[in-house]
Amino acid sequence: MRVVLAEDLFLLRDGLVRLLEAYGFEIAAAVESGPELSRALAGLRPDVAVVDVRLPPSFTDEGLQCALAARREVPGLPVLVLSQHVEQLYARELLADGSGGVGYLLKDRVFEAGQFVDAVRRVAAGGTAMDPQVISQLLSRREQERPMGGLTPREREVIELMAQGRSNAAIAVQLRVTERAVAKHTSNIFGKLGLPPSDDDNRRVLAVLAYLDRGDPGWGRPAHRHPGRG
Repeated sequence: MRVVLAEDLFLLRDGLVRLLEAYGFEIAAAVESGPELSRALAGLRPDVAVVDVRLPPSFTDEGLQCALAARREVPGLPVLVLSQHVEQLYARELLADGSGGVGYLLKDRVFEAGQFVDAVRRVAAGGTAMDPQVISQLLSRREQERPMGGLTPREREVIELMAQGRSNAAIAVQLRVTERAVAKHTSNIFGKLGLPPSDDDNRRVLAVLAYLDRGDPGWGRPAHRHPGRG
C-alpha cells in the first residue's frame, strides 16, 4: 500500500515513515510543505495520504487545503488528517463530500501504533477514522448553528459513536446498554435528522457527517437533488 506523508517536523515525519514501513506500507513520498504535497498527490496517486493540517509556507491550513484540492481532482482519494488542531470549516468540507476514505485524528490522542496503523488501513479501504473529540467539536458547532432536531443526551452519545464508525453492537458495549436499545436510538436519530436508516456503518457515518455540513433536514430522503450521496 503506497502512502504519501506530509509533516513539516523532521523527527515526527521520520518516525511516521519508520512506523509505516515497519507495518508493510510503501512510502511513495514524505514531504514537508504544501507545494510538495500537491505535486506528490497529483503525480503519484497514492493509496492513501497522511496529512498534517498546518504546513509551510503558510503554516495555517495548507495541508488540509491541498488534500481537499486533490480530492476534487481525484474523487475518493483516501486522506487521513493527523493534526494538533480541529480546523472545523475544512474538516466539515472534507468529511461531507460523501465519497468515503477520510479520517481525522489528533496527534496527542493517538496512543499506540496499532491504533494509528488501523486508521490508515481503514481510510485506505474507503472507510472512516474519526477521533471522538473531532466529532464532538463538529456536533457542538452544528448544534450552536442549528439545533439537531431535538436529540436527547443519549441520542447524542449514540450519534458520536456512530460517527466514529462503530456498529450498533460496539455502541451497545460502550454505553452498557442492549443492542436493541441502540437500534431504537439509531432509528430515532435518523428520523429526527430526516436520514434513511442503514446497516452500512460507513454510509451511516458519511450521512451524519454530511448532514453536519448541509443542515438540510430533507437531505438523504429519496430525491434526485443529490444523486449518489449518502
